[in-house]
Amino acid sequence: MAKSGMTATRVKPAVSELLTLRVVRSERISANFMRVTLGEGDIGRFTPMGYDQWFRLFIPVSDDSLSRLPGKLTTLAYARYLTIPRSSRPVLRNYSVRAYRSEGPELDVDFVLHGSPGEGTAGPASTWALTCRRGDQVAVLDEGITFNPPAGTRSVMLVTDETGLPAAAAVLGSLPRDTEGRAFIELPSPEDRQDLDAPAGVAVTWLPREDPHEVPGRAALAAARALPVPAGPFFGWVVGEQALPVALRRHWVGAGVPKEHIMFCGYWRAGGGR
Repeated sequence: MAKSGMTATRVKPAVSELLTLRVVRSERISANFMRVTLGEGDIGRFTPMGYDQWFRLFIPVSDDSLSRLPGKLTTLAYARYLTIPRSSRPVLRNYSVRAYRSEGPELDVDFVLHGSPGEGTAGPASTWALTCRRGDQVAVLDEGITFNPPAGTRSVMLVTDETGLPAAAAVLGSLPRDTEGRAFIELPSPEDRQDLDAPAGVAVTWLPREDPHEVPGRAALAAARALPVPAGPFFGWVVGEQALPVALRRHWVGAGVPKEHIMFCGYWRAGGGR
């Protein structure tokens, strides 16, 4: 998933280095989600930060393709990465830490499934999530967290389509237990709902799409717009298909919400793939 347009200040990891991990297990958790658990390898050097911690995931396309990656993804290193022939260049996508457990240790990564590998309509990350096996290697590069509200903020508004569900779930589980607010999460189907560890004061509204051909994010945008903007200070976090965060940020700013109280991010663009 691409990430574009952020207002809140990103909290970077203390150390960001390329780590090689292995698939520990994988599980189809619902009709449109696959969970892959990563561990072993360099997992002991991964530092969990909670909230919407995200990382760059490199999926190998050949046995030795990971060995050609740079240790850090600077602008120059990324340019060099792009010079690697496509036939041996690892696939690069951005993902969130759905959960981290010190036992192992290990971390879960949830993939939204779209298209069919057999028909050639699925993206490379979806295909990998469906076909990976225990022991398969990947590389990750930690990028920190973007959920960074002003000090003392205890009210939140989380809005996302299905691509932001893993990050939203992790944010809800990381929030102080006295946090209040709302979360709107749009899904492809009712069966994709998950058990979430949200503070008692944060109401979660699931928004399954009635039309499977509807562009993701429209239902979440409509629901958030229909809600009166809170009179008191709150932190707005909106991610997903690019039109959703852009439009909702514009709505909030127009209603007087300070820009530094908003984190918006386009994870993907309709028609541009995921």
